[in-house]
Amino acid sequence: MKTTAVILAAGKGTRMKSNLHKVLHPILGKTMIQHVINSVAPAISEKPIVVVGQDAESVMAAVENQANFAMQTEQLGTGHAVLSAKNAVTKDTEIIMVSFADMPMFRTETYAKLIKLQKNNTGPFTMATVIAEDPRGFGRIVRNKKNEVIAIVEEAVANQDQLKIKELNISAYCFDANWLWDALTKIKKSPKGEYYLTDVVEIAVEQNEKIQVIILDDNDEAIGVNTRVHLSEAQAALQKRINHDWMLKGVTIIDSRTTIIETDVEIGMDTIIHPNTIIKSGTTIGENCEIGPDTYIIGTQIGNNTKAFKSVLEFAKVGNHVDIGPFAHLRKNAHLDDNVHMGNFGEVKDSYLASGVKMGHFSYIGNATIHENVNIGCGTITCNYDGKKKHHTEVGKNAFIGSGTMLVSPVEIGENATTGAGSVVTKDVPPNVIVVGTPAKLLKKKEN
Repeated sequence: MKTTAVILAAGKGTRMKSNLHKVLHPILGKTMIQHVINSVAPAISEKPIVVVGQDAESVMAAVENQANFAMQTEQLGTGHAVLSAKNAVTKDTEIIMVSFADMPMFRTETYAKLIKLQKNNTGPFTMATVIAEDPRGFGRIVRNKKNEVIAIVEEAVANQDQLKIKELNISAYCFDANWLWDALTKIKKSPKGEYYLTDVVEIAVEQNEKIQVIILDDNDEAIGVNTRVHLSEAQAALQKRINHDWMLKGVTIIDSRTTIIETDVEIGMDTIIHPNTIIKSGTTIGENCEIGPDTYIIGTQIGNNTKAFKSVLEFAKVGNHVDIGPFAHLRKNAHLDDNVHMGNFGEVKDSYLASGVKMGHFSYIGNATIHENVNIGCGTITCNYDGKKKHHTEVGKNAFIGSGTMLVSPVEIGENATTGAGSVVTKDVPPNVIVVGTPAKLLKKKEN
């Protein structure tokens, strides 16, 4: 049985007070609409259809080829928006899920449950509701004495008795496709000049059709986003969900309230995440690591048994048994191999530090290759930029770079060579020698 989803994303969302379309606001590494597509896509058999309107180009660019699109040229209500998708739905589609792009907390399992129930439903559609004390502006579900749904009453027009109803409509529906297209043509225009999808309930009742309902167990799934306050609520709920899942997988999170882990992150068992740590999308962390506190990581691959303390790691690669920080900064294309020590207030960019390198504090290594077991003393700097372009520095195995050394690129330091403290190295240094001074000159050769 062919199934698809129609995702409504035509309205800009003026209550967000933003130049950015509402559904493009990010939550833990993904836009709202991306969260919805990622959740609904595994539950359906056909590519979802996103209904766009205002800022259509920006929404389509964000979604790209993950969905087909339908245009709602006029903003004439939710019923009109769904009807706008009719020509984009294949004619042999039998089940249509309708969801909203500003409902980012819905789980795949919930969409799948709605579809499964509708496949076995003799009535025209199945809908999801929630029981909540805070109505959040949702419409109220009105039932008759037989406990059957007979109406959805919007909050703005509800009477005092209806306002006391705790069962709320959260605008997630699963329809028999043929019935839906016919019902949409029967919706009457509201006094505001719009066609509301909720009116299909009235149409079903008039036809003596029964509406099937599932009541959500997790009220967080019902968080919709219309304001920045709602956006914050959705992020907090998703943060709680993600952290909970990682803890069940064997990751220790000391303080879940202050730990932010975005989607598309991998973390190994027995890793400990300390408070005030942010781990952004594209990051992979191995087993038995210790991250934080006060650490920011994005797009970085980290091996096993590595520690990063009060540091920033951006688009870098870190091996096993590495010790970083505090206050270290790995910038783009920094690569620390196994058993590297990087001290406090150090910075590495576009450089490779081989196994066993010890990089002291207050040092900067940029555009460099540092070979095995090199000691980089406190205050060492690669002077890699001449005002026009970057130059490369290479330091051979077992070299000892004294504190305060300036390595003026392009320059090569030979294996087992030593630079004295405060040296300014402007020329290549042969292996097995000691150089000192400004500019650095040969002091003596090392004894074998």
